[in-house]
Amino acid sequence: MLVHPQFDPVAISLGPVSIHWYGLMYLTGFLLFFMLGRYRIKNGPKTVITNEVLDDILFYGMLGVIIGGRLGHVLFYQFGYYLENPLLIFAIWEGGMSFHGGFLGVIIAMVILARKHGIHWLNITDFGVPLVPLGLGAGRIGNFINAELWGRPTDMAWGMIFPYVDELPRHPSQLYQFFLEGIVLFLLVWIYSAKPRPMGAVTGMFMVGYGIVRSIAEFFREPTEGFMGLLTFGVSMGQWLSIPMILAGLGLILWSRRTKPVQQVEKSRKQKARKKNGDA
Repeated sequence: MLVHPQFDPVAISLGPVSIHWYGLMYLTGFLLFFMLGRYRIKNGPKTVITNEVLDDILFYGMLGVIIGGRLGHVLFYQFGYYLENPLLIFAIWEGGMSFHGGFLGVIIAMVILARKHGIHWLNITDFGVPLVPLGLGAGRIGNFINAELWGRPTDMAWGMIFPYVDELPRHPSQLYQFFLEGIVLFLLVWIYSAKPRPMGAVTGMFMVGYGIVRSIAEFFREPTEGFMGLLTFGVSMGQWLSIPMILAGLGLILWSRRTKPVQQVEKSRKQKARKKNGDA
């Protein structure tokens, strides 16, 4: 039987300024996104994304993640609590971010960014989603350090007691989600996107993959009363939110079969341009 180490959620204290592990995990995720993006631009399949666009993706994406993730948590999980304590909406260092809300926030941010650069927003998300899972994994490590989002009671040998909760051994579901959302999903989407794919296919694969691994992890995660508990048919909020995500991802993959990979599109454009110039 294991016992949660009860980490201090504050990583560094500099006088009145405190830097929390949770914030550092988000910073780690953004740095991984940036480094993997630079690598993919240089070594991956041909893409319309440049280093300049990548910088904007990171900036707009950060805003989408933070604003959308926080508002998603407030609206989907603890609306009544934050309605009574509205100022705590801004206390993101205490944890409480919704992936599904963050994902919607990023989609909106990418649509705005696409108009700025004259690029279809799906080209941007196709490039960006393979860079996301390792950051999700870092966020789950932050959840583990904060001893939040603990698992359901278990009699497995690796059951962990979270002293802040009770004395029952529980699934360390944060670590399960780190493995599923951070490692498994990364390998799936990174390998799938290593070859040219029709526009929207990579984004669709990410949506399906995340929806599935999140739904699996929810069977081991405690649906605490403060987060609405289990809903209709014994399904958690995280699972309900994942269902439309999976369906939309499947629809996007099917739709993408009607389009061509970016490399083929660019080749077709160049051929048409050469033909036009030759005719002239």
